[in-house]
Amino acid sequence: MSSDPHILEVEPHAEALRAADADHRAGDGHKERRDVATGEVRPDHEMIRMVLSPDNVLTPDIANKLPGRGAWVRADRASIEAARKSGAFSRSFKRKVSVPDGLSDQVADLLKRRALGLISMGLKGGRISLGFDQVRGLSRTDPIAWRIEAKDGSADGRSKIRVLAKAVARELECPLPRVVGLFTAEELGQALGRGSVVHIAIPRGPLAKSFGELMDKLAGFEPLIPAEWPDHEHETR
Repeated sequence: MSSDPHILEVEPHAEALRAADADHRAGDGHKERRDVATGEVRPDHEMIRMVLSPDNVLTPDIANKLPGRGAWVRADRASIEAARKSGAFSRSFKRKVSVPDGLSDQVADLLKRRALGLISMGLKGGRISLGFDQVRGLSRTDPIAWRIEAKDGSADGRSKIRVLAKAVARELECPLPRVVGLFTAEELGQALGRGSVVHIAIPRGPLAKSFGELMDKLAGFEPLIPAEWPDHEHETR
């Protein structure tokens, strides 16, 4: 395995899903951490862990597995920028650290890549449905936790699945499916070894929980639903 710390971040192994299963059985399994930007204590699934590289560069640890002492900051652009401006990272590590330009964009990119990795693992484990027919079929029978729609997919296809998925959720008295449109059809297809993928569904369960935590973090960096979608209002309610 590469020694590049960023590569470590984007390889969600099967053990990540097994850990998610354990959390699902035993409770949320989260620890509380102190935000270096505000001093507030928050659950770690709402935060980003930062570590120092050998050359003293601040490095995001998305999987919370890199060695060494870590500093925690709330998962949003404002908090990372506040910590950078106030020198909170240097104070936390008790030394002057190098904060790379575009750190928030780097965090967002790593979160996206890890999310695509989870989707890929979900397909290999038979935990997701993809393609219009599969997703629509699942929507007819089971409550969906997450609908992943290609950013460049058609509004008509989204609408047909959305109406059905919401109706089934209401009938079964389950939470409405959440939606994410961060990835293009090509990006989803590459992650899944396909030409292109427009529609993906994740049913309720441990994979949905792990994916949801990543999306909750990503929401602090950019909207999960593209503002340019003509059906944006329908997808956000």
